[in-house]
Amino acid sequence: MDLLAASAVNWSRAQFALTAGYHWLFVPLTIGLALIMAIMESLYVKTGDEKWKIATKFWQKIFGINFAIGIATGIILEFQFGTNWSNYSWFVGDIFGAPLAIEGIFAFFMEATFVSIMFFGWNRVSKKMHLASTWLVF
Repeated sequence: MDLLAASAVNWSRAQFALTAGYHWLFVPLTIGLALIMAIMESLYVKTGDEKWKIATKFWQKIFGINFAIGIATGIILEFQFGTNWSNYSWFVGDIFGAPLAIEGIFAFFMEATFVSIMFFGWNRVSKKMHLASTWLVF
């Protein structure tokens, strides 16, 4: 019976490590792309050169894919805390739970607002408002 329990723990660790590895792969890439897009769009607003707008729109597509994968792996990680590490979550829940909940709620509304303006706001909001939303995504 101990072999089965140790095996379940090892499988849980491997599952969490795989999910966390994917999450930590895509999230820094997404943050870096957000910075690159914000700089390129700043150059577009400052110079008015259309090549910066085209480049920003190109990288937005890659950003969107990475952003979606980061959200998916992040949600899976939160569920794995409760399913794989329920005793740990119960033990540190009072300390770890509140900041995680605040991050989840605050980040959701911020990201939903400014990412949607960044993706769908071209030619609908002013250049400066669009630039501000791109910087706030970063």
